[in-house]
Amino acid sequence: MKKSARDISDSSSSIRRRALMLGAIQAAVVATLGWRLKTMQLDRADEFRLLSDGNSIKIRLLPPARGLIHDRNGIVIAGNEANYRATITKEEAGDPALVLARLRQLVPMTDTAVAALLAEIDKRSAITPVIVADRLTWDQFASIAVNAPALPGVTPEAGLSRSYPRAGDFAHVLGYVGPVSDYDLSKMENPDPVLMLPEFQLGKLGVEAKLEDRLRGKAGTRRVEVNSAGREMRELERIEGQQGETVQMTLDAGLQNFAVQRLGEESAAAVVMDVRNGDILASASSPVFDPNLFVRGISGADYRALMEHDHRPLADKTVQGVYPPGSTFKMVTLLAGLESGLIDSRTRHHCPGHTTVAGRRFHCWSRGGHGSVAAVASLERSCDVYYYELAQKIGIERIAAMARRLGIGVRHDLPMSAIAEGIAPDRAWKRARHDQEWHVGDSINASIGQGYVLASPLQLAVMTARVATGLEVRPRLVRAVEGMVAPDPVFADLGLSPAHLTTARAGMDAVMNGGSGTAARARIQRAEWRMAGKTGTSQVRNITAAERARGVIRNDQLPWNRRDHALFVCYAPFDAPRYAVSVVVEHGGGGSAVAAPIARDILLYALAGGLPPLDAYPSEQRDGIAEMLGRMRLAPSPVAQAGTGRARA
Repeated sequence: MKKSARDISDSSSSIRRRALMLGAIQAAVVATLGWRLKTMQLDRADEFRLLSDGNSIKIRLLPPARGLIHDRNGIVIAGNEANYRATITKEEAGDPALVLARLRQLVPMTDTAVAALLAEIDKRSAITPVIVADRLTWDQFASIAVNAPALPGVTPEAGLSRSYPRAGDFAHVLGYVGPVSDYDLSKMENPDPVLMLPEFQLGKLGVEAKLEDRLRGKAGTRRVEVNSAGREMRELERIEGQQGETVQMTLDAGLQNFAVQRLGEESAAAVVMDVRNGDILASASSPVFDPNLFVRGISGADYRALMEHDHRPLADKTVQGVYPPGSTFKMVTLLAGLESGLIDSRTRHHCPGHTTVAGRRFHCWSRGGHGSVAAVASLERSCDVYYYELAQKIGIERIAAMARRLGIGVRHDLPMSAIAEGIAPDRAWKRARHDQEWHVGDSINASIGQGYVLASPLQLAVMTARVATGLEVRPRLVRAVEGMVAPDPVFADLGLSPAHLTTARAGMDAVMNGGSGTAARARIQRAEWRMAGKTGTSQVRNITAAERARGVIRNDQLPWNRRDHALFVCYAPFDAPRYAVSVVVEHGGGGSAVAAPIARDILLYALAGGLPPLDAYPSEQRDGIAEMLGRMRLAPSPVAQAGTGRARA
């Protein structure tokens, strides 16, 4: 059928409309493709070039700042300091040897150090940074930054490092931090990933180790873009880590410093406790060492010097050292006798200077003897024979039970390393330890703190606090965490007769203030600070009958390591006990001559809240005391940080 002109016109219009629509669509597609090509090739060229190289997003951990440790007054005793260092990345450095040669012009480095660094760089992945210089000065740090173009691969970094501003004062209590070792990781079931960071440090000893989980904090993160070779291209996001918790100790920095200074270069230990709440106000072990050396990397020579020193400066003698307590143990034996009901405070024993048991002679320290002695005088004069006779009456089981009741032979729970349990021996202990039966001679030796009996200075301080109060005083070392102060504990009664405790305390008072007291020269002159105490001298060698016949060799004529240990325990004020102190001086000689004056001075510092006043000393000693105090290099007392509490010891 032949189309009309109208039909032909309508068909042509329809075709034109469709052609225009198709052309518009094609133009839109072309325009869109052109815009996308422009965006990809020009505007986002760098982004897509990186993606084409195989870039990906990685999460990097940021080490947290370690929690601070304060003394009871808010003084920082373990903190963090800025640490400027430089790292090198092999991939970016190209030739590490050449770069290190240039770096040596800015930072002193020995040939040995450079060789060690090159070996370390070879062992590590090409993209892993290696520390090439640590603890830089600001000038050195700035010079590296300025010369960065000439030091490819070297990156100056600013971080935090542990520091101990009081150096050796708290070294044994706090311990120190050090690099994470494979051994450290092997002891953990699920190690924190932050421990895998190069050069990350964790607590190795003492409080730093025991409270590691609280002090470490939580790691932060960085989201970074890296290329296919693992090289970091840019940082996308940073979330800072959470600092570790702030811990406040019961220790008093001023008292601790004074105790350390008073012990001097002796191989010795001193513990000060608040008998009302068990707070350890000072725990000093001598000689000290500087824990900052371990944080910064101690040299082989320095470490050997510490290890080979005969006074064992690395050992914490306050809790790790155990010693025959000597006559300081006599309160244990006396209370065991009184509580047994087999004697009372008026019971007397005659001391001719020795006792013979099973054909063996046991000597009193006083060769001529003490005559007829009752309970109080037995402590005042420290009569050994009185306790020899008492031990035979009551037996070792009662003595050992009383020792444990007073804190000896018990491991006290504190955040410190290698706390010793000591020994309060009895028949079962000897059978288990030595596969031998107990003999009466063992009881006689134990009655005066010799033989198998061993106690730490901490245990002796606990014993003294319990005798002074009649309560089960337990030591504590942490006062607060994150500002939350622990409430003072309520101690249980020991269940000892008040009359028997009064007898033991009267004997300790007589030691200091009686006419025949073995430590009368170390008494405190002020009535309101009246002190009760007990001397102790423990043998570390056997004295033969032949030596006794010709005269016992004096301590000062013996080699140092064969001299007697000097011990002393005390508390004050006598009528309202507040502080208990124990002092042990290894191979120091006599407790009355060596340990008692040290303990008296430390106790006076605690009572006075500062340097002991001269009027607290006997008048004839004041000039010498003033001279001694003047020679001490006491640390300054900085202002406590706000918000940490200022409770005075």
